[in-house]
Amino acid sequence: MSSVLITAGPTHEPIDAVRYLGNRSSGRMGIAMADAAAAAGHTTTLLLGPSSLLPMSPAVRVHRFTTTSDLQSLLRVHVPAADILIMAAAVADYRPKPLAALSGGKFRRTDEKVTLELEPTQDLLAEVGRNRKPGQILIGFALEPRDEMIESARRKLQKKNIDICIANPLETMDAPEIEAVLVHKDGHLESGPGRMKKEDFATWAIARLLPR
Repeated sequence: MSSVLITAGPTHEPIDAVRYLGNRSSGRMGIAMADAAAAAGHTTTLLLGPSSLLPMSPAVRVHRFTTTSDLQSLLRVHVPAADILIMAAAVADYRPKPLAALSGGKFRRTDEKVTLELEPTQDLLAEVGRNRKPGQILIGFALEPRDEMIESARRKLQKKNIDICIANPLETMDAPEIEAVLVHKDGHLESGPGRMKKEDFATWAIARLLPR
């Protein structure tokens, strides 16, 4: 069996001590993948963001993160030992640039406008792709409008040096169901069996993605 590393959930990028920039990801898909991988007998580690959900399987080892930088640190620790990485986390593309007025506490309401400047976060999957070890399998996700998701997945395969990208439409986020397509680096597409619960899709996908 394989050593599987999975990321799941959103990131929260702080604006001040109480506010953050985030997204609607529930972490449900990545958590379901972790449960399915463990049920198939793989050694499974889940890096989980700020989600209220948890894996059902006690065999899944869980490490929590909040920000993109937190997740980057965890990946640098855990990726070298992994045979397969499934990057299901919805990582922020941008974070608020630190402002002196916001540092160290809560920004209080005034009648003045406040402008937040955003700066790009680290491209975590691309970093892993650049430093991958021989034989390691890297799997990403592409969440896009339905008519753009296949082409987006193909671009991600090349840009980030990964093996498979799971393309799924925007309505998947924070939903209990998914209708996805596995886009392989060799060009072939593998559609799932229609719209299904994420837990059922995870079982279907793990059987195809993880070598025994």
